[in-house]
Amino acid sequence: MRTLPRISRALRILSLAVVCASGPAFASISTHPGIGAIPYVGPPAGTSFRVWAPNASAVRVAGTFNAWNSTTHPLTAEGDGYWSTDVNYVYAGAQYKFVITTASSTVWKNDARARQVTNSVGNSVVYLPTAYNWQTNGFQIANWNELVIYELHLGTFGQTPDGVLPANFDEAKAKLDDLKDLGINAIELMPFCEFPQSVSWGYNPSYPYAIESAYGTPADLKEFVDAAHARGIAVLSDLVFNHLGPNDLDLWQYDAWSTKGLGGIYFFQDSRANTPWGNTRPDYGRNEVRSYIRDNVMYWLDEFRLDGHRIDGAKYIRKVDQFGPDIPEGWSLLQWMNDSVNATAPNKISICEDLDNNAWLTKPTGAGGAGFDTQWDAQFYSPIRSNLITPNDSDRNMNAVKSAILAQYNADSFQRVIYTESHDEVANGQSRVPEQIWPGNAASWYSKKRSTLGAAVVMTSPGIPMLFMGQEFLEDGWFADTDPLDWSKRTTFAGIRSMYQALIGLRKNTGGLTRGLTGQNTNVYHVNNSLKVIASHRWMNGGVGDDTIVVMNWSTTPRNGYRIGFPRDGRWKVRFNSDWNGYDGSFANTTTLDLDASYSSPWDGLAASGTLNIGAYTCVILSQGDPPPVGNPADVDGSGTIDAADLAAVLNAWGTSNAAADVNDSGTVDASDLALVLGAWGWQG
Repeated sequence: MRTLPRISRALRILSLAVVCASGPAFASISTHPGIGAIPYVGPPAGTSFRVWAPNASAVRVAGTFNAWNSTTHPLTAEGDGYWSTDVNYVYAGAQYKFVITTASSTVWKNDARARQVTNSVGNSVVYLPTAYNWQTNGFQIANWNELVIYELHLGTFGQTPDGVLPANFDEAKAKLDDLKDLGINAIELMPFCEFPQSVSWGYNPSYPYAIESAYGTPADLKEFVDAAHARGIAVLSDLVFNHLGPNDLDLWQYDAWSTKGLGGIYFFQDSRANTPWGNTRPDYGRNEVRSYIRDNVMYWLDEFRLDGHRIDGAKYIRKVDQFGPDIPEGWSLLQWMNDSVNATAPNKISICEDLDNNAWLTKPTGAGGAGFDTQWDAQFYSPIRSNLITPNDSDRNMNAVKSAILAQYNADSFQRVIYTESHDEVANGQSRVPEQIWPGNAASWYSKKRSTLGAAVVMTSPGIPMLFMGQEFLEDGWFADTDPLDWSKRTTFAGIRSMYQALIGLRKNTGGLTRGLTGQNTNVYHVNNSLKVIASHRWMNGGVGDDTIVVMNWSTTPRNGYRIGFPRDGRWKVRFNSDWNGYDGSFANTTTLDLDASYSSPWDGLAASGTLNIGAYTCVILSQGDPPPVGNPADVDGSGTIDAADLAAVLNAWGTSNAAADVNDSGTVDASDLALVLGAWGWQG
């Protein structure tokens, strides 16, 4: 049993007054819904306490409101293992624990659904969910074919004043303008639920409903999400349900019951409890545990307005281990989770990390699938990264690159998340791509050229692209939760960052000239494994500004006058050349000019062809058409005239973060936007 805080005589006297005011020792069942500690509005105001402890003979709640007295506030059995009571005059900020008694012992336990804890070995804290005043309303995540995800670890991403880790939500929030400028439109936060101590990757959650206390409070997370939404950036969580803990885990033998020395009511009581991280796999077949997990998924989406999530290691939810046997209850839980999201928030994205190349994970539940929207794709990562870090050009396999580019699940290009770096791939015995290309010399020409070629593959291949923090400014070494991101490289490699910025803009079709990069259709039509050149055609519907050609040279030898096919004749303009020396002074700046494709020389099975120069380890992107004319931001409906329709659009979007109606890009549609429309009244483009 943990040592309880010492209590002064004066505090004991004060606590007696609180006890008397809050009600008799023999309480009744709570009259309020919800599990955990739920503040209610009076009069009198107070907090409802409800806990699942099916093997208890008695449950009480003790806390700062009764001087940690373990007898004055009993809960009443409701049936089905739940106990509850209402305690008046207990407000947000009060600390508490449940005192659970069985025939053989009494244990003090934190709330399994605590929204806040003082730390992983501290106390639960009553939190008022409605206290935060949201500033950004109506935010919608980008269409998934336009999504660019940026994965970050809160503890090492931001810059702390004294350089001491971990960093927190406020320090991450200070970098949001930089991420907006980079062009990404979704942040995937590595796990931020309470874990032991204050430094961790986060994949060892002790309290799945509580924010890691070293990162901040629930309000701090909401403020971070609010600020991201104001900048057009979605926020995704990373949720861990394949195991819990195993350290500082109050859910272990929660009501003092277990069999075979295992985890008790929240965990499997047989060999299915075993995972690579401890014997703490939740019991996916028990209704209360299933609800605990499903409710957690919805909790982050609803209360914190998160825009989706990644489910970590789903393989170990659906199977006992990498090779089986299956856990049918785990599969049905995944289906229930995704059905719940789709029923109430179909615009939120549900991402699976399983890495078994299993198309059933992203099939609809009605067809027997797990119902995820997309999944991390090892079919892409493994061959692309392998070909990037291989020292010898002769060993690069363009057919493997082609297969990686074309891989799909269920004939949908966006049912996969593609990347060359993630938290797993830059640690666990591996390192950042530039570091692996030349260990100890990540700033070398070879590291810069081949790692940025990898970025170009990610941004131009079908799928949802993802970066890992710092990748955009050539972060080196490997990821560790004790090593802060080196933000000085943001200046040192500003040109490399500009390249990432350009690629992201093309990927999102920001300029209206590369719509094909957001389309379902891909034809890898040119594969020269001898010269290490590969070319692909991306398109949505086809046509000028849509058809996009991507040509890559995977060798150290520049290719001059190189002929490739084009789907149509006419002028094809170079939109991107990764060999430009504006990105890095060591790049050769190979002259790659706009070209005229001709029907007189069909090539590669396409109707036309042309020739171009392409530098060493270089990507060139081409398309047809001229940039659209610059409009007026007050032309909200894009009609070319500022009139009553634009005024109506602003009024209809009032108070939201609607991007089109937010004329001044402040994050909220308000009076200043209205004034800009009125001030430009009658403008015609």
